Amino acid sequence: MLTNNLDINEFNYPLPAERIAQYPVSPRDSSKLLVFNHNSIEHKVFNQLPELLPSNSLLVYNDTKVIPARLLLESETGAHIEVLVLEPHFISEIQLALQTQASVSYTCMVGNKKKWKEEQTLHFKHPNFELKLTWLNREENVVSFSWEPAHLVFAEILEQIGAIPLPPYMTRAAEEEDAENYQTIYAAENGAVAAPTAGLHFTENVFDAIRAKGIKELSVTLHVGAGTFLPVKTDNALAHTMHGEQIVVTAEAIRRLIAHNGPIVAVGTTSVRTLESLFWLGVQVATKGTLDKVYVHQFEPYETESMLSRKEALGQLLGWMESNNLKTLIGETQVMIIPGYQYRMIDALITNFHQPASTLMLLVSAFIGEHWKRVYESALANDYRFLSYGDSSLLIPKPFDAI
Repeated sequence: MLTNNLDINEFNYPLPAERIAQYPVSPRDSSKLLVFNHNSIEHKVFNQLPELLPSNSLLVYNDTKVIPARLLLESETGAHIEVLVLEPHFISEIQLALQTQASVSYTCMVGNKKKWKEEQTLHFKHPNFELKLTWLNREENVVSFSWEPAHLVFAEILEQIGAIPLPPYMTRAAEEEDAENYQTIYAAENGAVAAPTAGLHFTENVFDAIRAKGIKELSVTLHVGAGTFLPVKTDNALAHTMHGEQIVVTAEAIRRLIAHNGPIVAVGTTSVRTLESLFWLGVQVATKGTLDKVYVHQFEPYETESMLSRKEALGQLLGWMESNNLKTLIGETQVMIIPGYQYRMIDALITNFHQPASTLMLLVSAFIGEHWKRVYESALANDYRFLSYGDSSLLIPKPFDAI
């Protein structure tokens, strides 16, 4: 049940600007790893992760790939216009939009918008193509892109002229190395405008050790949107409108989740939101017998009572997919995980250190309770680096042997 008020200021903490990592460490797996296990805190290095997980664990990560979505353009008057491509306007599936030829429309974030008038067309001439941008709906920031030659797909256009969109708290422009650094080594599905940063610490060496131990892996997809950086502007966090993000999960992945009997370890908050959303989609099927829309509202978990187990809910969802001959589930989640939420899918969480008074701090608090304060105080006291390029944590609310 929801309370009437959730004071976001209770999830604030002092974060000095110098503690926000501007660059990653090298190698990736040499980052620090704070381990919160039940009540204890230990300090490790990320390449020790395989030693800390039971051999019967299932590691679930988000394989979305960050697209070079930031375009730097110039108007006819010489004004610099920055366009951040966010989500397709008419096409619901991000992958389809990126493979569109000739033209496509996107909702965008536009910098220096006042210098780009309603009737103006922005031109970008590249040796391989010419791109035109016009307003489809200036009030709602919907931009129409068209290009010649028309056989090129939109992903190719972005690849050749776009830049990786670094988070707003990084006080520098994207550099050539960011194209690799701000991408997980297992990134596969184009569509994100922000990286699932908990995964940035993984290397092939870490995966080799994970596989040698017998730990299983599973990929899901959540295309991270710019909304992940939206601040909570209301004192009452419940008045915040949570951003929606597209999830893509195969039927085979759901079968593997159902079959797994050990701990489920989520890599990052985006994997958490995907997994927990699968549970609530299963509850929808169990309640209604179908899915009218593959969508989870931000407060749905607090407005719906369910005694279903993890396997039962996933079984309901898989049954619906099979009855509709669906090999892949594509939908949207707006789920907002706040203190009081009962986690249904995950037993441990690998995650970076998040912005103060953010929805991600609410998610962490919901997972480990008031212990989040000790975790963050310990990280600050031990010179951990924060946010996207920062260090990592492994959060285990109850001992693995109790699962």
